[in-house]
Amino acid sequence: MTATPFLATVRHVRTTPLRHDFTYRTCSWVTPLTDTDPSLGIPWWQRPFVKFRAADHLGTTDSWRANIEAFAQCNGLDLRGCGITALSGAATLGHAFDPLTLYWVTSPDGPVVAVIAEVRNTYGERHAYVIRPDERGRASVGKELYVSPFNDMSGSYTMSLPRPGTEGFDIHVTLHRPGQAPFVTSWSGKRPTTWREHLTLAAHLPLSAQLVSARIRIQGIYRWARRLPIQPRPTSHEELS
Repeated sequence: MTATPFLATVRHVRTTPLRHDFTYRTCSWVTPLTDTDPSLGIPWWQRPFVKFRAADHLGTTDSWRANIEAFAQCNGLDLRGCGITALSGAATLGHAFDPLTLYWVTSPDGPVVAVIAEVRNTYGERHAYVIRPDERGRASVGKELYVSPFNDMSGSYTMSLPRPGTEGFDIHVTLHRPGQAPFVTSWSGKRPTTWREHLTLAAHLPLSAQLVSARIRIQGIYRWARRLPIQPRPTSHEELS
């Protein structure tokens, strides 16, 4: 199997203390992690501007899979013989920014045994959660990383994390906080089937990481201008490396 690009849609919905709903398109990749460089699975005509780099994710070696295996071992998971499938963006023209990268760990006989959710904020910090979803791909986990300046550190996430299929994926993450309405994020993708979808994917692909970074910052400025309160950022966070 090789890295597969999907035309993805990301949506964020906030209802309190003000209503804010924004959606953007991007290019996301489903990538089986093996001992070989996943960038070798990128079509030749995309390689000049798209690349996968282990350094853009958790770990310190040059092997993306080895880094995930080492992290899993530190958290009580033995991935020997297991399959690992990543859902992420890619580095485009040297820049990478993945707010969320998901890794499905499958046993040798096929079922999903765990999902690793790697979260990164705009301050360069990251945190990874080891999640054990139920048979429907659902799970809950406490919030451990300051992600947005408009959300404090309280609360917990419920996640719907069905394994990506050959035709697409559909991810939902909901932040629940005491006394407040949920903050909902969805991330869905499909393989292009029409010429218009292929053109849209091709237009997003060369600068997808830059566009994600820009959109997040623009939306932050917009919310700040609407006087959405800024929540204090913790003084430190133990970043995974």
